[in-house]
Amino acid sequence: MGKSGLQPISCTFLLDLHAILSNTGSMYQITDTLFVGNIYEAEKPPAQISAVLLVAEEFTPDPPAGVLYERIPFKEFGEALPASLNQAIEWIARHHPDNQVLVCCRAGMGRSVSVVMAYLCCVHNMAYPDVLQLIMTRRPAACPLPNIQSTIKQVQQLRQASQT
Repeated sequence: MGKSGLQPISCTFLLDLHAILSNTGSMYQITDTLFVGNIYEAEKPPAQISAVLLVAEEFTPDPPAGVLYERIPFKEFGEALPASLNQAIEWIARHHPDNQVLVCCRAGMGRSVSVVMAYLCCVHNMAYPDVLQLIMTRRPAACPLPNIQSTIKQVQQLRQASQT
């Protein structure tokens, strides 16, 4: 058990690549206007989506037409870099108030979920345990990146320091 009293999340599962990548329409709604999804949704976002953030390092698709788009790469199953995480948070914060935002990675389970968690903690000041519970309720197969709670704390400190 960590200092926070929470059990670390351990994600042990076998990935059926075909099942994941053929699963279009698997977008998950986290808040009223914030969604996580897979690479297919990044390439062809549903009609209600007006902004797409792709956080998968291994994909460089053409940006979809008619939506705001950004790619900020994160390594699959790796720890998020605080600077990259902050960059993703800033992009969502700039576009989220006026748009339905979709954050995508390969499967919509790890990197996208971690970025949304960080956004909710850093911009909406939600407590990490509350965000984790929300994410696990809205995206049951979520598997946040290793040490994401610690990285979120680092980003919160960076953001506070830049405001003083």
